[in-house]
Amino acid sequence: MSLRERYLLVCGNVRPEDDPRGCCGRRCPGLREKFKEAIERAGLKATARALQSSCLDECATGPTVCVMPDNVWYAGVTDGDVDEIVASHLKDGRPVARLVRRGG
Repeated sequence: MSLRERYLLVCGNVRPEDDPRGCCGRRCPGLREKFKEAIERAGLKATARALQSSCLDECATGPTVCVMPDNVWYAGVTDGDVDEIVASHLKDGRPVARLVRRGG
């Protein structure tokens, strides 16, 4: 197995519906699969991989995607952002500024 250049940690945590923090898994179901498909369409399977993660502790700003080893955290990711993240960040090395989580 070869190591990839980048790994996307896609939060898929699901909390109870009445949890005030919300959860990434309910806000955008199937997000990891959409990233996997986009990575394949872009011809990046050898260099990037989307992994489902448990809670990344960013529930309030989710869905959350962390690109490693770049340590870039995306907040509020939707289906419509997937192709842009793949093309801009994974293919061209430019994070999508409008989605990068701010502050700490």
